[in-house]
Formats: sequence, structure tokens, C-alpha cells
Amino acid sequence: MKPGAFSGGAKSFWLHLNSTPVSDEMIEAEARRHRYVVLNAWEGDLLKKLKARNPDIRVFVYKDLSSTRSYACRDGADDRFLPAGVGYCAADRDHPDWFLLGPDGRRFQYSGYDGHWQMDVGHTGYQDAWAANVIQESKAIGFDGVFMDNALFPCDAYHPGVCPAKYPDNARFQGAYRSMLSNMKGRFADAGLTTVANLSNARLHPGGWTSYVDHVDGGFDEWWLAFSGTNLLPEYREGWSRQAEEVTENEMRGKITWVQPHFGPGDERAMRYAMASYFLTAGERAAIAAVERTDGYGDPPPRNPLYDWDLGTATTPYRSVGHNVFQRDFTCGVVVVNANPTESEPVQVRLGATYVDERGAGVADVRLAGTSGAVLRKGCG
Repeated sequence: MKPGAFSGGAKSFWLHLNSTPVSDEMIEAEARRHRYVVLNAWEGDLLKKLKARNPDIRVFVYKDLSSTRSYACRDGADDRFLPAGVGYCAADRDHPDWFLLGPDGRRFQYSGYDGHWQMDVGHTGYQDAWAANVIQESKAIGFDGVFMDNALFPCDAYHPGVCPAKYPDNARFQGAYRSMLSNMKGRFADAGLTTVANLSNARLHPGGWTSYVDHVDGGFDEWWLAFSGTNLLPEYREGWSRQAEEVTENEMRGKITWVQPHFGPGDERAMRYAMASYFLTAGERAAIAAVERTDGYGDPPPRNPLYDWDLGTATTPYRSVGHNVFQRDFTCGVVVVNANPTESEPVQVRLGATYVDERGAGVADVRLAGTSGAVLRKGCG
């Protein structure tokens, strides 16, 4: 699939969801570095500071599609600013039918996340209230868009092995999410708010990514290609190409993609595999940001120099140059990815010209192990 146009360096994003302190120095640096930032609804002052440093940055508010939070309900009243679209106190008092129930008739609480109560996203009353509340708040504070967390695919998400009584299989469960996203689509567009949904693990559900992205402006893949520094996703039916196509498909449709690999500082192999795959597939709308640990959404992660490499303009879409080996050429560089399994034999790729690697050495070919990548530069006059 042909990616969209690409030029310059990597685009990045910052999910600041854990309410960690942000200094003026950090604001100055991060406002320049990122195209997108996601904040909580109570961080309106931070929103204004980021916009003052960089008027072009796009700032989104975090809202969970799928849950309401009892920890944000105090003495019978919901907090003024919520991480969800509907308050727990209000729903518990006025709309108990909005809570999703298990086969035993009890409400679902997210496993591992106390105070997160799963809601019936297929209920039109919940859909309407969620959209109205989020739009009103987002516009009042001045956000550019909404990050819709937990657009889920498996019916037993957050309660393994147990599906809701109302949606006992994945097909009906996913239908409820499509219903909600479809119902809200025009309202957010009319309000001038951009929507990006968290579509984690879409690769495991054929057609899932496309069917949800149809109704939003973009998708976020929370686990993209690198699940840790030593657990890298190779090519197979539900592997590398599924996640590569998320980016290329969205670029062709004029939609945003945020991709998030997981690895720590110093994991050079994982970093190069993810960054090379990003450069291979990205156009003007895709952005990448690596994190080390699950839900590590506080301070921005250390920034690798590869983010700032200017490869110039892509002169070709990515193409196959071997079995599960792919290359893309740029006016000022080249990227190559070997998506074969980690334990497979290394592959030698002749580049057709001389490039400069990260150590400053000239190279005319690269030898890549499975699940590895190379990002190389050349002089541009």
C-alpha cells in the first residue's frame, strides 16, 4: 500500500495523563518538539502555556469512552473535571441502566484499575450524554480535539474470560462501539473537534481498525511493533504488516495515526526497528512516541536523536527488497526494515548508493538481523 507524502523528520506526540508537574522549561522544549499533546480536562492552564509557545500544536483532552470513574465522585457529587464523559455519581443516581453488566447481573469493574466501571457504549442515552458533555467541556476549555481511550475490540476486555450479558461475543461487542462512534461523529465535526481513538490490539481483529476509524479522525495504536526491548513483532498474518497498514491506510484517507512502541533508553535495536518502520510508512499525519512502561504517561520519555533526523522527501513508497524485507528511499536518506522473526538469519541489503550511519560511517549495504531496521542519511545540497 502506498503511504502518503513524507518530508522532514519524525512527528511526535506526548501523552501527559498522570498529572505530573510540568516546569516552564519543559513546556518550552515539548511545545516545540511535538505535533500533538494529550492532557486531562483539569489541565487548562497547561494547555494555554503550550499554545502560547507553539500556536500550531494540537492539544487533545483525554476521555475514556468505556468507563465512568467512581474515584471522581465525592460525597455524592462528581468532580468538575472528569477523565470520562459521564460522571459516576450522576449515572449511578439517574441512569443505572448505562452500566454494563456481566452474566451474573453485576457491574463490571476493570481488572487492575480500581474505580473504573464499564459502561454500555451501545446505549443511545449514554452515547448522547457522553458526546454532549465532552463537546461542551472541550470547547469551553479550548482543546483542539478529544482523545477517546478504550475503543475496545474483545468482549472480555478488562475482565478476561467473561463477556457482558448484552454483548456475549466480539461481533456484537464491536457493533456497540461502531454504533457509539457513528452516532457521535457528526457532532464532534460540527463542533470543530478532532477525534483520535485508542484502537489497541486492532491487528488481532480483521477489519477492526478500518471499521472504527471510519467514524473518527484518527487512531492510536498503544502497542506498536515493540512490546519491550526484547519482544519485537515480526511479520505474520497478524504481525508487522497489519500494524504497518494502519499507518499507510490512514495516510491515504487523510487521517491521523499515533503509534507507540515500548522500550527503554539504550534499547537501540528496538528503537531502530520501530523508527525505521515509522519512516517506512508515515506521511504527513502520522506521529510516533516511545514509552518504556505500561501507562507511563507522565514526563515525556527521553528523545532519541533519530526523531530529529531530516531525511528529506520520500521519493518512493516502501517496497519489498527481499522476503519480509522492505526499503523506502528519501532525497536525504533511506530506511530498511527486516521484519522476519528475531531468530532468523541476517539479511544483506545493497542500498545502491553510499549513506551515513549513526556513527558517521559511510555504508553502501546493511546487514540486518530479523526484527531490526536501519535509518541512514546522505548529504543534501
